[in-house]
Amino acid sequence: MAESLFLPSQASKEERYQALLPQIEGLISDESDLYANLSNTVAALREGFGFFWVGFYLVKNGELVLGPFQGPIACTRIAYGKGVCGTAWKEKKTILVPDVDAFPGHIACSAASKSEIVVPVFQENEVAMVLDVDSTKLHDFDAIDQKYLEAAMVLLEKALPISWQ
Repeated sequence: MAESLFLPSQASKEERYQALLPQIEGLISDESDLYANLSNTVAALREGFGFFWVGFYLVKNGELVLGPFQGPIACTRIAYGKGVCGTAWKEKKTILVPDVDAFPGHIACSAASKSEIVVPVFQENEVAMVLDVDSTKLHDFDAIDQKYLEAAMVLLEKALPISWQ
């Protein structure tokens, strides 16, 4: 696959996701390296939507550890059940936060972040990592983001190496 994304210029959010998902699949389906796939996934999402911050936190030794990302510097480690990322890990589900200041225990890696969505990535029915996406706008994420980011993470789950941890 070429190293360029092709997205319709005058498209709705849903149409952009529909155009982007097959391109993400093309980027990761034939690549076996975990970090290459994570890096291209965050790059595609950031380029496709202009998100403030997009990245992965990987489960390592009982905590989330910063993985490939694009955006400003970030928190390096997050405890199980702490903040939005740790809560998504603990609850094994997507957490959509319209206003991070209203989320109990929110970890402010950047004061510029106003809304957030975190999607778990599973391996053998356990959370192996989470995708974290932040916006500088309140209420920037909705059910469309959730649907398509979850679909993108299913594509990534299929491409995960059997043993990478």
